[in-house]
Amino acid sequence: MGRQHWKKIWVGSAGNMVEWYDWFVYASFATYFAGAFFPSGNPTAQLMNTAGIFAVGFFMRPVGGWLLGRVGDRKGRKAALTLTVTLMSASAVLIAVAPTYGVAGYGGALVLLVARLLQGLSVGGEYAASATYLTEASDPRRRGFASSFQYVSMTAGQIAGLGLLIVLQHTLSDDALHSYGWRIPFAVGALGAAVVFYLRRNLLETEVYEEDTSHAGERGTLRALWQHRREAFLVVALTMGGTVAYYTYTTYLTKYLSNSAGLSKQTATLVSFTALIVFACLQPLAGALSDRVGRRPLLITFAVGSTVLTVPIMTLLKHADGYWSALGLALLALVVVTGYTSINACVKAELFPTGVRALGVALPYALANALFGGTAEYVALWFKKGGIESGFSWYVAACAAVSLVVYVTMRETKDLDLGRVKGGAGTGDGSAESTVTTAS
Repeated sequence: MGRQHWKKIWVGSAGNMVEWYDWFVYASFATYFAGAFFPSGNPTAQLMNTAGIFAVGFFMRPVGGWLLGRVGDRKGRKAALTLTVTLMSASAVLIAVAPTYGVAGYGGALVLLVARLLQGLSVGGEYAASATYLTEASDPRRRGFASSFQYVSMTAGQIAGLGLLIVLQHTLSDDALHSYGWRIPFAVGALGAAVVFYLRRNLLETEVYEEDTSHAGERGTLRALWQHRREAFLVVALTMGGTVAYYTYTTYLTKYLSNSAGLSKQTATLVSFTALIVFACLQPLAGALSDRVGRRPLLITFAVGSTVLTVPIMTLLKHADGYWSALGLALLALVVVTGYTSINACVKAELFPTGVRALGVALPYALANALFGGTAEYVALWFKKGGIESGFSWYVAACAAVSLVVYVTMRETKDLDLGRVKGGAGTGDGSAESTVTTAS
C-alpha cells in the first residue's frame, strides 16, 4: 500500500477517532454526571435517564445518515467528513458547559439532549463517510485491511476516553469527578475536533468518486437509493446482530461490571480499557484475513459465536470476582465480535455503486443502529430493573441469530471493482454487474 493511500487512511481515521471519542465519552462518564442533570434518587433510574438520552442520539442518526450521506454523494466524501466533525465539536462544547439540575432544573438535561441530537446527526453521517472513504481510498486487493481502520479509530477514540477516565479517577476525588471533573473530557473532545477539522480541510478526494460518471442529479437521492433497496435491507439485517453485540461489550460493559458484577468503577474501567486495546489490534489482522478468505467466513464466525456464547459469557461476567477473570471473558467476547467489526464497513460499501454509496451505507446502517445499537444499553437496564437481567443476554443472542441467516445466504463481495458496481455487489467473480441476492 503506497504512501498516498496511508495518508488518506490516516487522516480519515484520525477524524473518526475524535468523532467516536466524543460519542463514547458520554457513555463512559455517565455514572459520574447522571446525578448532575436529574433529581437524586435511585442510581439505576438516573442511569436509565442518561441512557435514554444516549439512545435519542441514535434516533437522530438516520436523519444524519440521510443528510450527510447525500452531501457525501453529491459534494464529495471530503465535504461530508468535514461537516461531521464540525457538528461533533459543537455538541462537545454544549455538554462541557451544560448547567446542572441544581442550577437550571431540567434546563441542563435539555441542553444535554440538544447536544446528543447534534452528535446523532454527526455520527449518522460519519460512519458512512468514513466507511466509504476508507474503502474507496484503499488498494482494491486490501480493502478489508484498510477499512478495518475504521473500527481501529473508533476503538482508539473509546480507549482515549477510558484512558482519560482512568487518569481523572487517580488524580481527582470521587466528589470532584461528580462535581466538575466529568466536564473535562468534553472540553478535550471539542479541542480535538478543531484539530481534525484543519486536517480534513486538506483531505484528498478518492479517485473512485472523482472518476464517477453517474448522472449528477441522481447522486445521493432517496429515489436512487430505492433502486438498491435490496442492498439497503441487507445493510440493516447484517448490522443488527453486530451492533447489539458491539455496544454490549464496549459502552455497556463498564456499567455491567460495576452495577451488576459488583466490581469497583476503577476495576471495571481498567478491564474495558485493556480489552479494547487488544480489540483494536485485532481489527487489521482480521481485515487482512478477509482479503484472503473473503468477508462471509468472518461474518459467519462472528454470528455463530455470538449466538452460542453470549449467554454463558454474560452469566460468567456477572459473577466475575476480579480484574483477570473479567478481562478474560471480555476478551473472548470481543474476539468473537471482531468477525463483524473488522470488515462490516467495506462489506456495506461494496454493496452500492459510487453515486449512492455514502447514502446507501449511511441511512440503513443508521436505522439499524437506532433500533438495535443505540437501545442496547437501555434495554439491558430495563431488563435489570425488571428483575430479569439474564433476558438481555438472550436478546443479544437472538439478534446475532437473525444476522447469521443473512450472512449464510448473502454472496461474497471482496473481489468487486468499486468503479463498476451497478446493481449492487457481484457474485465474487469480479463482474460487479449483478445484484447481491440470497442464495436459493
